[in-house]
Amino acid sequence: MSRLRISRTGVAVVAAGAALTACMPWQSEPEDKKVTAAAKASAAAAEKATALKARKARAAKAKANELGQIPVLMYHRVIEKPTNTDDRTPKQFRTELERLAKEGYVPITAAEYVTGKIGIPEGRHPVVLTFDDSSPSQLTLDGSGMPAPDTAIGILQDVAKNNPGFRPVATFYVTRDMFGKATPEEQTQMLMWLHENGFDIGNHTKNHENLLGKPKKQVHDEIAAGHRLITDLIPAKPVTLALPYGNQPSTKEWGRKGASGKVSYDYGGVFLAGYTPGASPFNKDFDPLGIPRIRSMDKKGDCVKFCSTAWLDWLEKNPGERFTSDGDVRTVAYPKFKAPFMAKRFTGYAVAY
Repeated sequence: MSRLRISRTGVAVVAAGAALTACMPWQSEPEDKKVTAAAKASAAAAEKATALKARKARAAKAKANELGQIPVLMYHRVIEKPTNTDDRTPKQFRTELERLAKEGYVPITAAEYVTGKIGIPEGRHPVVLTFDDSSPSQLTLDGSGMPAPDTAIGILQDVAKNNPGFRPVATFYVTRDMFGKATPEEQTQMLMWLHENGFDIGNHTKNHENLLGKPKKQVHDEIAAGHRLITDLIPAKPVTLALPYGNQPSTKEWGRKGASGKVSYDYGGVFLAGYTPGASPFNKDFDPLGIPRIRSMDKKGDCVKFCSTAWLDWLEKNPGERFTSDGDVRTVAYPKFKAPFMAKRFTGYAVAY
């Protein structure tokens, strides 16, 4: 039995061995785990609902439509005196880039496009700039290792400098010509410069062979040779393939995935040389086996309807048809009435307003 005793200071204390039954200030009441879990779940749900409401408001304000179309522009040489319909003059190229910047486009790479990593500001539109055949007019480095100002990259960087937010990035589909460089050291120098400066390097096959009608082994051999052309020089694997002449092999899947010897490839997208903007990677119409590109050219001849100037005019007049970002790479935002076009695998990222 507990006994009280009086200390020499006159304070009553509990004798040794006594049981303390009152709760001390630092002791908490036993938790009701079910109540606590329910409260936490309710708070989390409320927080999620608030965040979704804010995302919807932001998407609506930006008029976001991440199910819209994306122009993939195709360039070859950028030279003062064009000799064919694929060539563009430096002035024509600069004018098109300045138009893109003015109309709210932001360049992304082909790799970013096919993987859905489209991290651009809200209200802006992605555009993919692609260059085929690795011409010296696209990239030539001067004695200090800087791009010559009249090359495609030199012009792109200058336009980006004068238009904040316009990213100086593009995708280069290389072949064995490799910007006019013959030795492995020079070729490595070119690819390393591109890679270290944020540019994307894609496969265009080693020898630019037309794959139409070729047997499976030959298709795999040629694509694998182009793949190895890149990976033997730099520690970076191409993510996409641009088919020479835009021609698909008899079985489209051969272009996306295959192997030859010890080299295998598995691409996120295969690009054509078609005449329309590409589908959003979040749209159910997106076909990674055959992504169209648009030839850069003014509205004349067969380009009155199907080349870059014509399509940019159309997208400007039909803004609801083009991809407009909500500014959040973690979500896929779009007006509710466009929900039928959403690819089901992205449902968990949807922000429909």
